[in-house]
Amino acid sequence: MSLQQIIKSNPGIKKFAHWLLIPPGQARPRLWVRLFVNRFVHKRGKGVKIRWSARLDLFPFNKFTIGERSIIEDFATINNGVGDVLIGHHVGIGLGNVIIGPVKIGDYVMLAQNIVISGLNHGYEDVTMPPRLQKVVTNEIIVEDNVWIGANSVVTAGVTIGKHAIIGAGSVVTKSVPGFSVAVGNPARVIKKYDFKTNNWLKV
Repeated sequence: MSLQQIIKSNPGIKKFAHWLLIPPGQARPRLWVRLFVNRFVHKRGKGVKIRWSARLDLFPFNKFTIGERSIIEDFATINNGVGDVLIGHHVGIGLGNVIIGPVKIGDYVMLAQNIVISGLNHGYEDVTMPPRLQKVVTNEIIVEDNVWIGANSVVTAGVTIGKHAIIGAGSVVTKSVPGFSVAVGNPARVIKKYDFKTNNWLKV
């Protein structure tokens, strides 16, 4: 049995290990985890740039990878506390983006400013308990290669955005978007698709 399995199978040890990694009531790892653990656990490709004010709330018990020549701009937040965050190569994570796992982002993806991509939801069904205290529910978000997401958009848990799809600024993506299409609005709907026969973007 591995160390991770031992910790997960024993509630007392698991609680203590959680306390060692995370201050109570917070979602950010302790300083020693950020400085001395994550750099040896998580993989970064060649030429990756992470701006000094970006906030990486990364934990060793879930995966974080970022491919070569990708960039995380200022004031962005990446959190893998409840699920892996896997970022491909030549990806641009724009100013003020928030990415909460589980999320998988392909190659050559372009994210504009102030985008929220969250594979996390809180339960709310029990009205005798605040949603903050209810069980966390996760559902992976997949953003395939060559996607462009416009500023101030939100992508909700469980959504897949297909290859070379374009999401208009300010959109709220609550359902999967097929590849080679343009989706806009709240909730986002497809307004154009690429026609490979005519080599044109056609209105739906």
